[in-house]
Amino acid sequence: MPPERDWQEILLDALMEMPTDAFERLAGRLLLRAGYDDVEVTGRTGDGGIDGFGTTWYKLTSFRVYVQCKRYTKPVGPELVRDFRGALDGRGERGLLITTSHFTPGAKNEAKRPGAKPIDLIDGRRLCELLREHELGVSTAIRQVEDISVDTGFFQDI
Repeated sequence: MPPERDWQEILLDALMEMPTDAFERLAGRLLLRAGYDDVEVTGRTGDGGIDGFGTTWYKLTSFRVYVQCKRYTKPVGPELVRDFRGALDGRGERGLLITTSHFTPGAKNEAKRPGAKPIDLIDGRRLCELLREHELGVSTAIRQVEDISVDTGFFQDI
């Protein structure tokens, strides 16, 4: 019998089966649930590498975050991070790259390269956790389990 798949594997398979535009809309819903304002999904052919954006606040300052979504099974490398950063030119100062896969060490280094526009990375496992946290297609049920033990010595001493 094959081992039981965990919920994240099942969720990632479901995400991979989604049409590209639906995955981009899901990212937009995630931004909304996470508290972003003015969220817009722009993903379409010729979108210039930007699939959407939203506005977030940090203390008294707001800033727009641009999003790129990649439904990949292969690792995401630094070239994709560089390409996305290039797509930000003339648009914004911060990016969010979401994938169903994972990022190579080179991609992680490129995302936080000193002097370059910052790119935040959300890999498949983190995406699953965020979808669970914001209850987007994932629900959590709390089960109470009782462990019962019998103290047979109690009955012998009565």
